[in-house]
Amino acid sequence: MKIGLTGGQGFIGGWVRRELLRRGHETVIFDRHPRTPRADGETFFLGDIEDANSVTELAAHVDGIVHLAAVLGTQETIQNPRPSAVTNILGGLNVFEAAVQYRLPVVYAGVGNAWMRDHATGSYTISKTCVEDYGRMYNAYRDGVISVVRPVNAYGPGQSVAAPYGPSKVRKILPAFTCRALTGTPIEVYGDGEQVSDCIYVGDVASTFVTALEYTASNGALEKPAEVGPVESCTVNDVARLVAKFAAEASGSKAVDITHLPMRPGEVPGAVVRSDTSTLEPLGIDASTFVSLEEGIRRTVEWYAENWLPFWKATK
Repeated sequence: MKIGLTGGQGFIGGWVRRELLRRGHETVIFDRHPRTPRADGETFFLGDIEDANSVTELAAHVDGIVHLAAVLGTQETIQNPRPSAVTNILGGLNVFEAAVQYRLPVVYAGVGNAWMRDHATGSYTISKTCVEDYGRMYNAYRDGVISVVRPVNAYGPGQSVAAPYGPSKVRKILPAFTCRALTGTPIEVYGDGEQVSDCIYVGDVASTFVTALEYTASNGALEKPAEVGPVESCTVNDVARLVAKFAAEASGSKAVDITHLPMRPGEVPGAVVRSDTSTLEPLGIDASTFVSLEEGIRRTVEWYAENWLPFWKATK
């Protein structure tokens, strides 16, 4: 199949690209700027998901779409909700309209789990949830073939780093913890750290997206969103302790301390970010085969130690 991929130059998108190619699919990366190198079997299509005409033109040249492009962030989108509202909602509608016109299967990247939806923890969650609801409308009344895949916190090698360690505008838990630990700085945890925040290795997320598209193309839309996460849950403190352990091993130094700060806007005490892995059964995916948290964090910390830390040291 020739697959259109929005957000293909992002963190998850890069892993989805590799998985599509590994399975023999052609990939059309839809983005405003072709920044990353193109592999054999990939082409770039310049366009903006807010532009209905360019999204429709993409749909005319592919056999299915994986829609990942979005404005991200929790407290970031609370302070400035308009970009996420416009890009995420309008972009999602443009993708669905174009897909219906050409009768294409779509896999849409939903958000987290039901707890996050119910607590509306930022404009990102609100806007992404809104598009999920539109997807159900298209499936029910517009002959849509739209499946939803909801990963919990995806992490792994290559995830962007926020200030003060990198240029990203959005702080993600694993890069934030890892960069501090590798530089000998205490890991900062917001709140008491006992909130459940399940994490899933990005390779497993990418594989699930591709499997979901292949399923949707052959069988129609999934009846329920597929929630991608681990079988066993973890807390933020669990993640911090593992990062500190593997960073110490990678650097040959003592494990850093873990400090606690007040929670930020959009973060709720007692939060439970957990997936219902039974929703993966229609795809034939067994969550017990996913990369374990310990192994995934080890791989991730080692990647930052080898690829990020030398560059950081060279600039200081």
